[in-house]
Amino acid sequence: MEDFNVGARLKQVRKEHNLSQRELARRAGVTNGTISLIEKNQNSPSIAMLRKILEGVPMDLSSFFSSIEHEKDKVFFTHEELTELSNDSRLSFLQVGDAKHHNLQILKETYKPGADTGKVMLRHLSTEGGVVIKGCIELTVGDHTQILKEGECYLFDSTIPHRFRNTSDENCEMISACTPPYV
Repeated sequence: MEDFNVGARLKQVRKEHNLSQRELARRAGVTNGTISLIEKNQNSPSIAMLRKILEGVPMDLSSFFSSIEHEKDKVFFTHEELTELSNDSRLSFLQVGDAKHHNLQILKETYKPGADTGKVMLRHLSTEGGVVIKGCIELTVGDHTQILKEGECYLFDSTIPHRFRNTSDENCEMISACTPPYV
């Protein structure tokens, strides 16, 4: 899959909604300098930051990263047809199909050593689960933290603050699902 140009896409989305950088920044609660740097690809936003910015449009991550319409009746997908939702070189979130259409988000997640979902705990109206298929991941859900190893799984109410971190020295790969999609 080609590298996704986050800056160009954000600029396109902003202009489609007739917003100035300043207005999008105001709506998202960030500085207009942040929007400018992202659009120039001089700043690579975290997923949490990008989600916050897109709330100012409003638009979900799935729509932001979807550059082509997926066929509604498509059943099978090659690796090349998966949509990359992360622009962080330490993380990869490859989405299967159109999560909104199916009301289910399926991801192949890869966390390089030291990668995490951010210092701010994630929280959204969903249920999510997954299985570690390679390596290990530290998962914090509320006040509970555990390191999950290959073959181990998780399932929780995503309204509980949570965070994923790879504290090991090898890549961690997981298959996860979230319903409704985390958008």
